[in-house]
Amino acid sequence: MESLLTALETLVDEAADASYEVEYSSGVLTLKLGELGTYVINKQPPNKQIWLSSPTSGPKRYDYDVESGKWVYSRDGVSLGTLLEQELSSAFDKEIRFGIEPQDQGSA
Repeated sequence: MESLLTALETLVDEAADASYEVEYSSGVLTLKLGELGTYVINKQPPNKQIWLSSPTSGPKRYDYDVESGKWVYSRDGVSLGTLLEQELSSAFDKEIRFGIEPQDQGSA
């Protein structure tokens, strides 16, 4: 969460939009993007999950996949980092790469 927080703070600072804000408190990370909506990323230690509320794709629950080292949504197999990079790339109209997840082995 700390790596993601740092990456999002940098993204918001670079955007220089007064309506954009990042907050982290009590295991809840909130990314406010003005008219684009609000992302909420919430640790759920009892369930060993991370919950995401996205203004684009809606709510999802991510489980940690030990084999890949990523937080993955079981219904579509997409990792939390990949989804955030895709959605925020679209929102900011530029490629966003956080580099917070291990790279797939064997990828070309």
